[in-house]
Amino acid sequence: MLAVYFDCPGGPENLYVKEVMKPHPGEGEVLVKVSASALNRADLLQRRGKYPPPKGASEILGLEAAGIVTGFGPGCEGRWKIGDAVMALLSGGGQAEYVTVPEGYLMPSPNDMTFIQAAAIPEAWLTAFQLLHFVGKIQEGETVLIHAGASGVGIAAIQLVRLAKAIPIVTAGTQEKLKAAANLGAAAGFNYKTEDFSEKVLAFTQGSGVDIILDCVGGSYWEKNLSCLSTGGRWIIYGLLSGGEVHGDLFARLLSKRGSIHTSLLRSREKEASNDYQQSFTESVLPYFSGGTCPHLQPLVDSVYPLHKIAEAHRFMEENKNIGKIVIKMPL
Repeated sequence: MLAVYFDCPGGPENLYVKEVMKPHPGEGEVLVKVSASALNRADLLQRRGKYPPPKGASEILGLEAAGIVTGFGPGCEGRWKIGDAVMALLSGGGQAEYVTVPEGYLMPSPNDMTFIQAAAIPEAWLTAFQLLHFVGKIQEGETVLIHAGASGVGIAAIQLVRLAKAIPIVTAGTQEKLKAAANLGAAAGFNYKTEDFSEKVLAFTQGSGVDIILDCVGGSYWEKNLSCLSTGGRWIIYGLLSGGEVHGDLFARLLSKRGSIHTSLLRSREKEASNDYQQSFTESVLPYFSGGTCPHLQPLVDSVYPLHKIAEAHRFMEENKNIGKIVIKMPL
């Protein structure tokens, strides 16, 4: 089969498509013929040598995939049949023509949805879901500040906050991205490049601040995050795009707010915990992707790249221009 590969860590130019052995499903695993995968920041970090896959996971890039069930390993319980349209969150291996997935990790691809659209769901939506519900314990009526509001996780979080009957507000770096977030349900949006988002958030909340912050930026935002965090608020860090160093009296400021910091990385979660998130997501959220539901959830695909243009896809993501997901399409 064909798969994305790199021989040594570095820039996008190190990526190429290589012919490798097709995987064989092991105990309790299903073989999926991949139609589409999607790109994530974790792929860029892994390519740079800064985010190795978990022990025992595929070295091939790709944390999500959508495609067709084509085979089974021993011990499968019959949840799926040959030809089923499925999608999955993976620990690796998605940017290849075939991938093996534990039977319980597969989710049905939503009705009336293409594989391109379905591939944009697993990582971003499961991440946003577990951050909001399992980590943040979101409650009806709360206000949630979502940084990188036009990213895959951001776009999922906006819609999931609305589904929870709470209020999403976002930051982004362009008016185009803020407009896209508003179209998907953001109650307010602030351009972090041209305005002080903490002042805008406090004005929007009439001085009370936000109950939850979803933060993938890290170090450079800490003071502004604390300024607009409500008393007793939850600050959830799931990425460090600006680095992890903090210079200043973070703990005193946090203590004065009686706030809490939570951290989470979905990829490194124990399998049992990840499976809990997925089952809950499948039961409570996945039905809203099907046509005719209200509210109707939708992934947002920014662009589609063929497998052999994987380096171009990485460059595009590094330029931070995408609104929504970048999807990788497998050869026919």
